[in-house]
Amino acid sequence: MRELVSVIVPVYNVELYLKFCVESIIMQTYENLEIILVDDGSKDGSPHICDAFLNKDKRVRVIHQQNQGLSAARNAGIEVARGKYFTFVDSDDYIRKDMIERLVNLVERKKVDIACCEYEEVFFHKKIPVNYERGSNLVYRNRVDELKELFGTKRISIVVAWGKVYKAELWKDIRFPIGKLHEDEATTYKIISKAKKNSAF
Repeated sequence: MRELVSVIVPVYNVELYLKFCVESIIMQTYENLEIILVDDGSKDGSPHICDAFLNKDKRVRVIHQQNQGLSAARNAGIEVARGKYFTFVDSDDYIRKDMIERLVNLVERKKVDIACCEYEEVFFHKKIPVNYERGSNLVYRNRVDELKELFGTKRISIVVAWGKVYKAELWKDIRFPIGKLHEDEATTYKIISKAKKNSAF
């Protein structure tokens, strides 16, 4: 059996998007997942949607907590995650059905610590072009090159927590800062600085 991947999904007042998000994870071609939905004190129907998925798929785990913000929700997921690899999915996003498999394959075949993919902005399933070139070219970077890219054209793809598969060991002593806006910017560079080698496509 392939290694377990922990998919951490922070949830707050996203009832319009949550079902589609979670279903895109459940339908992944990579099946050995634990899907951790962290309801951060939602006031809409999100908690009920989370609980409904418990009965739909045995891989789903749900945490309900008082509202503390995105960082606290992600941290709560990290604390209980059991996978060898982590990935984060925002609850108003959805992912391609082969995203996790492709990224795990990169980590394992190429012996890297982080694998990263590009993204597309959508609005009700309508794609919105972004301002840099996409492609399927595989790029390898060491930690210095990756940190330099935080200020380059690939900045958004690199700085955000989502769109990546990480070796879980990188998160051993790193958490998202509570109460800080743009928490990814205060965290991702720390993870990159610990990684021996990264890959992106």
